[in-house]
Amino acid sequence: MFGDIYNGKKVLVTGHTGFKGTWLSTWLLKMGANVGGFSDCIPTQPSIFEETGLAEKIEHHFGDIRNLDAVKAVIEQFKPDFIFHLAAQPIVSVSYSHPIDTITTNVIGTANVLEALRLLNPDCVAVMITSDKCYENVEWLWGYKETDHLGGRDIYSGSKGAAEVIIHSYYYSFFKNADCKVKLATGRAGNVIGGGDWAKDRIVVDCMRNWSEGKTVEIRSPSATRPWQHVLEPLSGYLTLGAALYANGDLAGESFNFGPRSEQSRTVLELLSDLSKHWNFTKAESAYSVTGNIPFHEAGLLKLNCDKALFELRWEANLGYDDCVRLVSDWYYQYYKESADMYALTMAQIEEYENKASQRGLVWTK
Repeated sequence: MFGDIYNGKKVLVTGHTGFKGTWLSTWLLKMGANVGGFSDCIPTQPSIFEETGLAEKIEHHFGDIRNLDAVKAVIEQFKPDFIFHLAAQPIVSVSYSHPIDTITTNVIGTANVLEALRLLNPDCVAVMITSDKCYENVEWLWGYKETDHLGGRDIYSGSKGAAEVIIHSYYYSFFKNADCKVKLATGRAGNVIGGGDWAKDRIVVDCMRNWSEGKTVEIRSPSATRPWQHVLEPLSGYLTLGAALYANGDLAGESFNFGPRSEQSRTVLELLSDLSKHWNFTKAESAYSVTGNIPFHEAGLLKLNCDKALFELRWEANLGYDDCVRLVSDWYYQYYKESADMYALTMAQIEEYENKASQRGLVWTK
């Protein structure tokens, strides 16, 4: 996988205790990487990081991404070949109640990683992860391209747009220089779902919690349309980008969108109806109720154009919508109803994802 580039390499994941960070760290372990992590806390209870026992399997560091000395120290100590920067405040609703924490974590935290790399100048690849929310969303019907305007009407989107501006300016000010050994690029993705996400105010999370207790779930935006994608889809994109940068620095300074196939766009109502079937609801209406209460602004439509990733990296999404829904439902069902070994299940789902990609002949499976 990925040209076997990650086997035996030292890979530092910031935000490794979170949902995406745990899945990425687990996949890297499967490929034989020596994984290090840097996070400020265990962000949720339950926690996929704890449920998979990842603390015993990687080099685990606690620290605040907003503390430059702490960031610099872990990079200097671990000496990574790769850095995947995922540490962030990732929840839109939280950005309304804690705007300064959101801004400092997402903007200053990103700047600290960049500044540590500038000061240390390690020979490494850095993949900086932001979000599809970095784009100024005018809710048009076509996908946003990497060259479209950055910004946002809410604090979370603004923080992600600002992080992209900081990354861009650092690259052209420092990392483009001939004597710089850091190869850096950014990845953008969103609408990610998958087993082990227990973050606040996420519809799939709310469903799984409530359904595990025999309760219905309230929907505030049933008609909101999203191109839902399994967590492994963007992670395969990040890993493809890291491998491409390692092999060839020509893509340094670039940004890439990673999203699902266009036909995977579904309304919230459609997604919940399909998820509920895997939880043995005979009628979807008994699984949820519509409240219509929207306490903060949310975009009704947002999707990405991933043509650049296809052209430059030969990357494309792997799973169809039905497989995505099945994998998500199965992970939570086995957790809540069958008390499964969640590390083994997570590894098994990664292997299934790899096998499907191999069957389709996707470039990163070589």
